[in-house]
Amino acid sequence: MVWLQLVATRLTQAVAMALVLATLCFGFVQALPGDLATRIAAARVGEDRLTPEIATRIRAQAGLDQPVLVQYGGWLADLARGELGRSLVTGEPVVAEFRYHAGHTLVLGLLGWALSYLIALPIGLWAGLRPGGWVDRISDAAAVLLASLPPFLTGIALISLFALTLTWLPPAGFGTWAHRVLPALTLALGLAAFAVPVIRTAVVEVRGAFYITYAQIKGLGETTAFRHHGLRNAAIPIVTYAALQMTFVIDGFVVIETLFNHPGLGAWLVKALLARDVPVILAASLAIGFLFSLVSLITDALCLALDPRARAASVRLGRGWSAR
Repeated sequence: MVWLQLVATRLTQAVAMALVLATLCFGFVQALPGDLATRIAAARVGEDRLTPEIATRIRAQAGLDQPVLVQYGGWLADLARGELGRSLVTGEPVVAEFRYHAGHTLVLGLLGWALSYLIALPIGLWAGLRPGGWVDRISDAAAVLLASLPPFLTGIALISLFALTLTWLPPAGFGTWAHRVLPALTLALGLAAFAVPVIRTAVVEVRGAFYITYAQIKGLGETTAFRHHGLRNAAIPIVTYAALQMTFVIDGFVVIETLFNHPGLGAWLVKALLARDVPVILAASLAIGFLFSLVSLITDALCLALDPRARAASVRLGRGWSAR
C-alpha cells in the first residue's frame, strides 16, 4: 500500500510539474523580444537568404499569426492526443528528434554519474573513516577547487591536456566511445567534487553514533562495526544525494554538450532556444519536469527500502489517513 501511494503521488506530481514547466517556457518564449517568425525563418533558410516574404509565409504556416492562447490551446490538444508536433525549423516530428537526442544524453549522463561515484565513494569513505588524515585534507582541497570551477573551464582543461597535449582522445564531436570520455569525465569531476564531502560527512556522523560505540564495546572492531551497523545508515543520505545529483546533471548538459559538440538534449535545447523552435522547447521542458519527479520517486523508494523506520512511519501515516 505504501509503494502504491508513493508511486501514485509522485506520478501525479510529475505530470503537474511537467505541464507547469512547459507552460512557463511557452510564456517566456512568447515574451522574448523580436519577431518569432523571423527567428524561425532565419534558422530554417539562413540569415543571408532571409526575406520578409519568407517570414510572413512561415508565420502563416506555423500558425504564429494566431493569438497566443489559441497557440497554447492547440499545443495542449496535440499533447492530449499523445503528439508533440513538428519542429518549426526542420519540419521533423519532435518525438523522433527527442528520442535521438535523449538517447545520447542518457548514455552520457549515466556514464558521467557512475564515473563520479567510482571516484567519490572510495575517497569519501576513506576520508570519513580517517578524518584529518592526508586523504581527507587533499580531497577537501581538490573538492573545493573543482566545485569552484564552472564546467566549461574543467572541460577546456581536459581538452588541453588529453586532446591537444597528449593527443590521447578526440577534443570534441561524436562517433565513437572515445568521444564520450572527455565530456563524461568533465561531468564526473564536477559531481564528485560535491559528492565527496557528503559521503565523508555521512561516514563521520555514523562513526560517532552511539550504536557504533556500543558495538565496539561488545568487542567488534571499528571496521567490522561500521560494516555491519553503520554502512546502511550512512548510505541513506548518500543515496539521497546521489539520486538528486541525477537532476543536477541536467544543468551540466547544456554547457558540456555544447562545448564538446555532443548531440544530446542540451545542445538540442540550445539550438531550439536560439531559433525559437517552440514545439522543441516545450518537449524538452516536459521531459526535464518529468525527469525531476521521476528521480524524486526513485529517491523516496530507495530510502524506504534502506530504512525500515521510514516504511513503518509511512504505514502509520497511511492508516491515519484511512481512519479519517
